[in-house]
Amino acid sequence: MRTTIKNGQIIDPSQSLNTQTDLHIEDDKIVAIGQAPDNFTADHEVDATNLWVLPGLVDLSVALREPGYTQKGTIASESFAAAAGGVTTLVCPPDTSPIIDTPSVAALIQDKALEAGRTNVLPIGALTKSLAGEQLSNMVALTEAGCIALSNHRQPMANTKVLFRALEYAATHDILVVFHPDETSLSVGGCVHEGMMSTMHGLAGIPETAETIALARDLILVQKTGVKAHFARLSCAKSVEMIADAKAQGMDVTADVALHNLLLTDDVLGSFDGHYHVIPPLRSEEDRLTLIEGLKSGIITAICSDHQPHEKMAKTAPFAATEPGMANVEALLPLSMLLVDEGDIPLPTLLHSLTKGPASCLGIDAGTLKVGSYADIILFDSTKKWTWSEQSKQTKGSNSPWLYNPMAEMPAGDLAGKVVATYLAGRQVFPLH
Repeated sequence: MRTTIKNGQIIDPSQSLNTQTDLHIEDDKIVAIGQAPDNFTADHEVDATNLWVLPGLVDLSVALREPGYTQKGTIASESFAAAAGGVTTLVCPPDTSPIIDTPSVAALIQDKALEAGRTNVLPIGALTKSLAGEQLSNMVALTEAGCIALSNHRQPMANTKVLFRALEYAATHDILVVFHPDETSLSVGGCVHEGMMSTMHGLAGIPETAETIALARDLILVQKTGVKAHFARLSCAKSVEMIADAKAQGMDVTADVALHNLLLTDDVLGSFDGHYHVIPPLRSEEDRLTLIEGLKSGIITAICSDHQPHEKMAKTAPFAATEPGMANVEALLPLSMLLVDEGDIPLPTLLHSLTKGPASCLGIDAGTLKVGSYADIILFDSTKKWTWSEQSKQTKGSNSPWLYNPMAEMPAGDLAGKVVATYLAGRQVFPLH
């Protein structure tokens, strides 16, 4: 099958490319940009006039909820929502039920993802059995079963000796370890950023030091063991400074930030709306601006959706009793474009942090339109206005403050910019034919 995408504005930060031209696909690979190769005749042409042609997005955190929590989401529903958002490669965390601590669970998820056929799904395996922080998982078997990395996710590793041994073993086998820095003795019981807003509204706070103390310990262990390390969902200014210092010392570490921590601060807490309950919490404006500067300077490499779908009932309770998380993968790119529209981040930097940046954190060949790479491509209408609603959404989750809700005091308005087509290895996976 040969396809030509004609007259699109091809934008690829990995090649410093921003030009209106054609892109040519043969079978599952990109074979040329600009003039077609000799003897190339397209079986199918796509008119991309007035559309951006972008690399498929790479999302470092999309909870698929299956197995175990299918009332919140399934591999089929959430991978299709990801495709609708232009995500062609996603990483799913290990906190399913059963937990991804055996090769059979990792294989199950990948088999179901292949059956759904909407996105590349890369599971993260559990660093310890049952994420209990006590006994090491079979790390090599998990990576051989397709796990892209290992992590204890958001579960505490209170025993530093166990963590040290796990990192030594991972370093020996060149396995990437993903950290979610959190000193639970400081964060337990908290639901929002500890500061003026938490005090004003009587909500238990999570101090920045819950993140930075754990981050300091983790960085020391990473330096000692030499393990490949990625730090997930940074939320405060001090963490950016600490990662910058680690990089300056020559440590090979990467980091990401959740999109909502770049768009929102704890100022939204006045509504007591559980849709704003996330972990780590929305923090101060200073933290938000420093995270943005971290992205612009390359200290933070990637933006992720941190997609965590929940059913409606999970958010219909007093704020502290709601389940944390937002479901934003379906609107990842238009929501990210708000940062460009506000002048916070240049477009090339933003697109890099959603494509080649996260791919480089994982060490995979994705997030690029280079000739010879898989044809994971999205067509994006940067001017289209649309309303994301319960009726139009693909995710099973109902927990996003950007979902239109006519019953809310301030319903979400139109989003600007929409993914109009997604191709996975040259095959159109959104919209459905």
